Amino acid sequence: QYIVGKNHSIQWIEMTKNKIVAVLGPTNTGKTFLAIETMLSFQSGMIGFPLRLLAREVYDKIVQKTDPNKVALITGEEKIIPSNAKYFLCTVESMPIDKNLEFVAVDEIQMCSDNERGHIFSDRLINLRGEKLTMFMGSNTIKNIISKLEEDVEFINKERLSKLTYVGHKKISRIERKSAIIAFSTEEVYAIAELIRRQKGGAAIIMGSLSPKTRNAQVNLYHSGDVDYLVATDAIGMGINMDLDNVYFSNLKKYDGKKLRRLNLAEIGQISGRAGRYLNDGAFGITEDCGKINAEEVNLIENHKFEEIRTLFWRNSNLNFNSTSSLLKSLEERPNKDWLRRIQECEDEKVLKYFLKDFRDQKIIQNANGLKLLWECCQIPDFVKKNYGHHLEVVNKIFGFLNSKEGKITNNYIKQQLSLLNKLDGNVDSISNRIANVRTWSYVSNKVNWVENQDYWVERTKLLEDKLSDRLHEELTKSFI
Repeated sequence: QYIVGKNHSIQWIEMTKNKIVAVLGPTNTGKTFLAIETMLSFQSGMIGFPLRLLAREVYDKIVQKTDPNKVALITGEEKIIPSNAKYFLCTVESMPIDKNLEFVAVDEIQMCSDNERGHIFSDRLINLRGEKLTMFMGSNTIKNIISKLEEDVEFINKERLSKLTYVGHKKISRIERKSAIIAFSTEEVYAIAELIRRQKGGAAIIMGSLSPKTRNAQVNLYHSGDVDYLVATDAIGMGINMDLDNVYFSNLKKYDGKKLRRLNLAEIGQISGRAGRYLNDGAFGITEDCGKINAEEVNLIENHKFEEIRTLFWRNSNLNFNSTSSLLKSLEERPNKDWLRRIQECEDEKVLKYFLKDFRDQKIIQNANGLKLLWECCQIPDFVKKNYGHHLEVVNKIFGFLNSKEGKITNNYIKQQLSLLNKLDGNVDSISNRIANVRTWSYVSNKVNWVENQDYWVERTKLLEDKLSDRLHEELTKSFI
């Protein structure tokens, strides 16, 4: 038997081999902290996070606590992997699944029901295990499904230590300091930040699309007291706790990649839960033209009672590359459990089908290696999201290089792409757009054996992203403070 817990603030976990622990509860209840401390009590471990920002934040924390040469960061666009790394902090997509580690954890495990990325979380939930302990952290809504795993699962229920109270509607001009105002599109975020600048003297901005560097600079403006307000998208709902007293929604509808829909109560609860910390109570409300939250809903949110998740999204990860038809067939396979649902066609599948139609007559993809390579190229994320045609062009070009005799993207080509992006002029939008494009090349440079002089291009894309991020921070500060 192993016991985890060096000091009293940490839960004691009775250990049996291959144990699974699910640490469930509302936001701000110390679940991630427990995972970090538990991981460090083992010889080796890995935690998967839903956002690059979170992986980076936790990496920065852990290198303060232990020898940095033992700690690795692995995300699509950033990899720091010391040769004898023992602890790995990753985005869920980038978790290396072939490592044997004593401890493995996944954060925000309720994301298994997310209609864009759920299948990746579900794959980790079903298939990824630590040799001694596996931990899943997230919302109580997924408890029922985790108990369906036919394994040795222990549940740890985390209670929120402070109260969360609904305070109704307030005009922006009446909103008190230490508040975050939530919006769901870049345009809305900027419009509200501009309003606060005129009425309140400035706001910091948090969006999922910001690079870690810009986000940290913006958060520091808030933490240092330079501004008293945050304007944020739902990206604030996950991650390291912020010192907030209030959260106000300017809108309860978001576009989820398929359609415009109202947030469900669990999502409203997750974001509202950012208000109040540790023993300080928090409040949530609505502002602007936000739709109402009715009394029954308020009661459920204040008491963290949300509808349980009944099905998770799934996609077969064991693909067959023998031929194009066997690849498509293996992708379309149906799950064999009634609590799993085949996810709708994902971006990578769309791109794959587009190219398979396009390359129908070519020998390119008659062999398994060519198909495997094409599929890897189809998984390059569309960071820019504004111009689908451009994304297809980029994927096509990269596949062309990788599938050629040389088998790598040439220095010349990547240099050309980056020099187009190496400009510091323009407004918030054009700088953000450039950063999104640079992220594509960071992702590509970080793939093993995709570019000539890999170390050089990893460094160059990082420097360019940092330079543009500093510029974006300046521009945001100038615009909204």
